[in-house]
Amino acid sequence: MSKYVFGVDVGGTTVKMGLFTTEGELLDKWEIKTRTEDGGKNVLPDIADSIKNKMAEKNIAAGDTEGVGIGVPGPVKEDGTVLKCVNLGWGIINVEEELGKLIDMPVKAGNDANVAALGEMWQGGGKGHSNVVMVTLGTGVGGGIILNGKMLFGVNGAGGEIGHICVDENEDEICGCGNKGCLEQYTSATGVVRLATRAMAASDKKSALRDLETVTAKDVFDLAKSGDELAGEVVDKQAHILGRTLAQIACVVDPEIFVIGGGVSKAGAILTDAVKEYFVKYAFHACRRTEFALAELGNDAGIYGAARSILGR
Repeated sequence: MSKYVFGVDVGGTTVKMGLFTTEGELLDKWEIKTRTEDGGKNVLPDIADSIKNKMAEKNIAAGDTEGVGIGVPGPVKEDGTVLKCVNLGWGIINVEEELGKLIDMPVKAGNDANVAALGEMWQGGGKGHSNVVMVTLGTGVGGGIILNGKMLFGVNGAGGEIGHICVDENEDEICGCGNKGCLEQYTSATGVVRLATRAMAASDKKSALRDLETVTAKDVFDLAKSGDELAGEVVDKQAHILGRTLAQIACVVDPEIFVIGGGVSKAGAILTDAVKEYFVKYAFHACRRTEFALAELGNDAGIYGAARSILGR
């Protein structure tokens, strides 16, 4: 019985890597620089070299490993084909085949958000469940959908791109994806700041938000917690939009649990309680008991999920 598995989370600046037991215990983690120059041609060879070095250091034989799971920042098809990773300089490339040749072990690839969702299902906020939707509220909004313990890829690798559901067709500003009115424009960290800026412009209410040189999403939630009325209205609007959208998602995939992660999730209960309240208001009656939890693995979710993906291939 193989005892080990590697999890790799490729970012635009660093590649996070982890060595796990097949039961999910993290034995070691480390990072290497992501060399994106020359069309990212060094990224996979660097990963292969780093894994080989770690195996030599730990005296691990190839036969003792199940393989390598890898999450990348772009759409990934079920066969391991990556359809362009702008941050890495990659065009169309089959990561499973290319990395597999370099390390002579099985490789399983997935989109980084889907992989993070798998990690949270395995050892984080979604533990004990096999049908999970993870929502990552960071600079943008990412999502990952796990059904019966497996990542939902979709035909084009875009399964789980919930940040680009249109929630306001009257929006004038353009989202990073080129469309207008995406969920990401209102519920990400930058989206919360946009809502706050608009709220201040539309109202004469006194608010400590007006005294800040630069408003952040954390400021908005902190002030809402302290009773600032305008900040509270912004949090309520964000929760309304997110809760209603998750109710629509539940009509399609009907998960056991929504796991909320990303920097904005650090707001804690003020966020999840409000989102859940609106979710229940809009949800189809059969879905109203869906659970909500905060993500627990932080920046390690990707390496956990990558490791888990190779075990479930």
